Amino acid sequence: MAEIFRRVEKKYILDENQYKKIKLAMANDMEPDQYGKSTICNIYFDSKDYELVKHSITKPFYKDKVRLRSYNTPKDENSKVYLEIKRKCDKIVGKRRIEFTLRDFYNYMNGKQIESPINKQIKNELDYYFKFYNLEPKMYVSYEREAYYQKGNADFRVTFDSNIISRKEDLNLEKGSYGDNILPKGKYIMELKTLGTIPLWLVKIINELNIKPAVFSKYGTAYTELVLNKEDAINKIDSLEYRINKKYVEKNKFAYVAS
Repeated sequence: MAEIFRRVEKKYILDENQYKKIKLAMANDMEPDQYGKSTICNIYFDSKDYELVKHSITKPFYKDKVRLRSYNTPKDENSKVYLEIKRKCDKIVGKRRIEFTLRDFYNYMNGKQIESPINKQIKNELDYYFKFYNLEPKMYVSYEREAYYQKGNADFRVTFDSNIISRKEDLNLEKGSYGDNILPKGKYIMELKTLGTIPLWLVKIINELNIKPAVFSKYGTAYTELVLNKEDAINKIDSLEYRINKKYVEKNKFAYVAS
């Protein structure tokens, strides 16, 4: 599998009807890739204070993420996993990845000897990220993916992601897919991946269905739902308790003085 990718990615959020019509329109021009339907499993790494994802959700000109990925849940220590840096700069997405066995990934994380043949330059980049940000596992995200490429043009790909699951504990790929669903039922994330043009037939059906480009970050959404919103809820509870306690103290202050 290629270690370095570079392309433009466009995202759209589809409902069930739009998904079915686009799948029908694709039938003669697209075919499943080597994985076809699979469960994509990811562990996202970040600093203690979530520096990378906090930067990412501000929609900056340049951003990057570090994640461990597997295609379906790893079955044993010999299963293939991919440690990668995903960068986006002015709408161009680049990926640099190393393929490990699951055993060698854990050896890498523990500073032990690695048996898998690896790209040393990419390893050096990953080493830098882990050291500079003091990266640690922060979020599990998985989803069901259907992946297709254009007949005669493997550089143009279309993927459909659904059932996006996330959690911020039990952060091991081999634990399987469970957690909170961060995409409503009946919705799909369609991604068009290319460095060239989008086929005219696909542009036509997208326009006919009035589908607009969307911004949707799986890790960013998971962070917002599972960290930011819960922190906000806790802060609101703490604030409410403070107001209640303050009101109680004000009401009973003479009793406190008397005691």
